[in-house]
Amino acid sequence: MTVESTAARKPRRSAGSKAGTTGTKAAGTTGTKRTTRTTAQKSAEKSAEKSAAQRTEPELVQLLTPEGERVENAEYGAYVAGVTPDELRGLYRDMVLTRRFDAEATALQRQGELGLWASLLGQEAAQIGSGRATREDDYVFPTYREHGVAWCRGVDPTNLLGMFRGVNNGGWDPNGNNFHLYTIVIGSQALHATGYAMGIAKDGADSAVIAYFGDGASSQGDVNEAFNFAAVYNAPVVFFCQNNQWAISESNEKQTRVPLYQRAQGFGFPGVRVDGNDVLATLAVTRWALERARRGEGPALIEAWTYRMGAHTTSDDPTRYRHDDERAAWEAKDPILRLRRHLEAAGHADESFFVELEAESEALGKRVREAVRAMEDPDRLALFENVYADGHALVDEERAQFAAYQASFADAEGV
Repeated sequence: MTVESTAARKPRRSAGSKAGTTGTKAAGTTGTKRTTRTTAQKSAEKSAEKSAAQRTEPELVQLLTPEGERVENAEYGAYVAGVTPDELRGLYRDMVLTRRFDAEATALQRQGELGLWASLLGQEAAQIGSGRATREDDYVFPTYREHGVAWCRGVDPTNLLGMFRGVNNGGWDPNGNNFHLYTIVIGSQALHATGYAMGIAKDGADSAVIAYFGDGASSQGDVNEAFNFAAVYNAPVVFFCQNNQWAISESNEKQTRVPLYQRAQGFGFPGVRVDGNDVLATLAVTRWALERARRGEGPALIEAWTYRMGAHTTSDDPTRYRHDDERAAWEAKDPILRLRRHLEAAGHADESFFVELEAESEALGKRVREAVRAMEDPDRLALFENVYADGHALVDEERAQFAAYQASFADAEGV
């Protein structure tokens, strides 16, 4: 209770009628102010509650509820109307095996087999749905967490681990699967994707490009420059932002004052927010964006509203900046459990399917473990290769100095 409202409740009394009148008038005036102020406060509180609710449960494209029930959507439902039960089981298999691979990689890092690992736990639907929406001739520019997209593009999971073990700079040929090498520099791949898209447009191809980045990267200048170039040159590129709520330890509320998908409006192209834990909705929205890009209608921004269930990387401790109840709330929206509920309710999968998939999952984990431990260390002098197309005197000198330095260790051991 404020001092002012207390005074309004118990006005001073005076012996004189004039004083009493003044006291009554003051009391009445103050009481009126209190009523007006309370109404304003209530209105502000309701507005704040509404805003908070919108932040917690934003409006987004959803075709499958957390309980596994189908949702009709007149605008995007048509893009997955022809999805068969077999394809639904395929999407489920993709997510399960991707999660199993990711868990194995995390365990390998904890065992000292990898130097670092960026887990995708919780983001499987966003990656598998968008990855399966691409065509073979489309080109993908990932960050360093798109293990599910790599799976969809046919990149062997074991090839993703060489860089994190420190034995190579990538591990696969980007042109073999139209899947670019992982990009560690935050946001730079958005510019690479835009430039590539501008190039294929000049070539007259009807393929499209998709660039992945996180909510934190959306604040990078490179990403916003890419938006502008893509819009001005009508580049056939889809910007796919996985908003997992945390840019390392920085919450979403501290990164932006408006929903990320609305930023597209300022650059002159459409933006859509999709339930990133709904693999069916993600598939539909990404198909829509890629198809319009191929038709020459320019870029689009997709914000996949999802959640990073684990740490940013294995060097991060998320318990220092977020609460367990937040994770628990998102666990109820788990993308794999959501699709399983739908498969079971619709009679599209029986117990034998899940049992066989579990066995396949364990086999994948074993193959990944064996492959990582069998990786050979690279030739130490290899770092001087591929610096210049032709020989270079300075590089030759540095190579010789480094070789002599390495040989000195062998001489010391022989003493």
